[in-house]
Amino acid sequence: MSGALPVFVWKVRVMRLARIAVLGVALGSAVVAGLLAKGMVTGTKSAETPEAKQFDTMEVLVASRDIALGSKVSASSLQWVDWPKAAVNSRYITRSGAPDALNKLTGAAARSQILSGEPIVKAKLVTVEGNGFMSAILKSGMRAISVKISPETGAGGFILPNDHVDVILTRQMRSAGREQFRSETILRNVRVLAIDQAIDTSKKGAEQVAVGKTATLELWPAQAESLALAESMGSISLSLRSLTDAGSNGKTDEAGRTGRRKGTVTVLRYGVASSVQTGR
Repeated sequence: MSGALPVFVWKVRVMRLARIAVLGVALGSAVVAGLLAKGMVTGTKSAETPEAKQFDTMEVLVASRDIALGSKVSASSLQWVDWPKAAVNSRYITRSGAPDALNKLTGAAARSQILSGEPIVKAKLVTVEGNGFMSAILKSGMRAISVKISPETGAGGFILPNDHVDVILTRQMRSAGREQFRSETILRNVRVLAIDQAIDTSKKGAEQVAVGKTATLELWPAQAESLALAESMGSISLSLRSLTDAGSNGKTDEAGRTGRRKGTVTVLRYGVASSVQTGR
């Protein structure tokens, strides 16, 4: 039995060495696997994150806030911003081409609405010094004509420049010895250019009003003729249209007959009826 003991001890030592070797191999495999995994993740992230492409830019003059039709441009309402060079339109104002443009355009007025961030083009601006501003904001082919208004006939002063209105004619008629009054809409969806000489207003708020004695309307030539005739026949009132339908309903054509039937108007004077041709 004394000879078997050394053999047993030797076997135990061999088993211990085998276990240590297995643990070492496992630990080494884990380290190698971790290093390989880290390399794969790093390579994936590098492949998914390409380098940002660089664009050539140049400074373009844009509106720093909304500019309403007819309102004056101030230095604070314009600013220079970097713009992709490939996307710069030839009509844009660039700092390299007009470095003093911001100062030169201060005091000009907007011929149409300019939104915040929109590049400035000279076609949308006009100087208001001297004559010519009204003709500048008129659309091609249109005419400006003024009518007398009062708080009663001008929606209590709540009609403002750039609003759209319907024009109503109220006239006195005599039939069978009795006086009668008739009211009819003769023009629809007409743009208001100005109230008196106020092209636009800088005031804000729901209580804004513009009480004046005259309203300047934008009309086609035939419409202007009809309105001038209507003023001699009776009183004119303006009916304010909602913003939701100002640009859609009642669109007028160049003949100016929308809102008024084509043909003649019968005028009664001293009991004698006469026909007056309207339109073209």
